Amino acid sequence: MIETERLILRPLTYEQLLKYSNLDDSLEEELHLEKSSRSISPELREALDYGILPNVADDTQNYLFSTLWTIILKETNKMMGDVCFKGEPNIDGEIEISYGTHFEYRRKGYMTEAVGEMLKWTKTQSNVQKVLANTDKNNISSQRVLRNNGFSKINEAEGFIYWEIRMK
Repeated sequence: MIETERLILRPLTYEQLLKYSNLDDSLEEELHLEKSSRSISPELREALDYGILPNVADDTQNYLFSTLWTIILKETNKMMGDVCFKGEPNIDGEIEISYGTHFEYRRKGYMTEAVGEMLKWTKTQSNVQKVLANTDKNNISSQRVLRNNGFSKINEAEGFIYWEIRMK
């Protein structure tokens, strides 16, 4: 678990991810959180079903590089977004970060803060050399999160912008 002045970032176990997926408030009950109006986008549903859940279930992998880290806003004791890595570092020490903020919490700096804390965590992982990300070309808010955390634009293609930040 990672804590900032305003946020708690909590990595979810396999069982917690199943509860998260159900959208039935069972995860909120387990974590003693207030109920929220969260939903799961089609993209996140696909990532959960075909990437996150199978990778977290694989006990040969470090689940912290595959699971959702739910972001809890201390002020309201509610989940306000998620951040995750898309698997363990590759042979070059690269990992990819992804994130999403629930609608009512956007444009308040929470995701910039959360991504910054995740980058601090990656610096403590000896096998991480670089963090990659991509954003939709039109998603200015997401681009701002990356810029504010020191990412550099490395490419642009087919409606996406690709980013990186070196850790070592």
